[in-house]
Amino acid sequence: MSSVDLSRLKGRDNLIITMVCYGNICRSPMAAAVLANKVSKLERPKIFVDSAGTSNWHVGQGPNPPSKRTWEKAGYSFEHIASQFNYSRLVAADLVLVMDKDNHAEVSKYVTSDEEERKIYYLRQFDPSGPDSLEVPDPYSLPDSAFENVLEMVEKATDGLIEQLLI
Repeated sequence: MSSVDLSRLKGRDNLIITMVCYGNICRSPMAAAVLANKVSKLERPKIFVDSAGTSNWHVGQGPNPPSKRTWEKAGYSFEHIASQFNYSRLVAADLVLVMDKDNHAEVSKYVTSDEEERKIYYLRQFDPSGPDSLEVPDPYSLPDSAFENVLEMVEKATDGLIEQLLI
């Protein structure tokens, strides 16, 4: 796991975590579904999870069917309508977790302060297994097995994130 300092979030009653990918129909809603379900029983901090895309291609659409099918098959329930990331989302969030370097570059364009920069991480930075890559590959238009691989990456990283937030 990469060195991540979340001490600034300790002791907070509420946290807002925004997952970000390109179109907001595959990876980020899957990550939001997993994290939202895993933290739903926490009393403190109360964690609010949403997701957004760096592009506007799919705004207003539901999740990509294989993505939703994959998270539901794993037992996660989550409703999702695609939306686009913008500056107000950056300001509102306590953490912005991106899926790849392109997402990171796009989200970083909105940064106007060090405080905002400290909100942005790759989701896989929280994977305790120390993955070779920090990127979650885009499974769009790939077989279901690609979505299952993404789910596995997301589950490991969200477990690591929760552990860091609760320690």
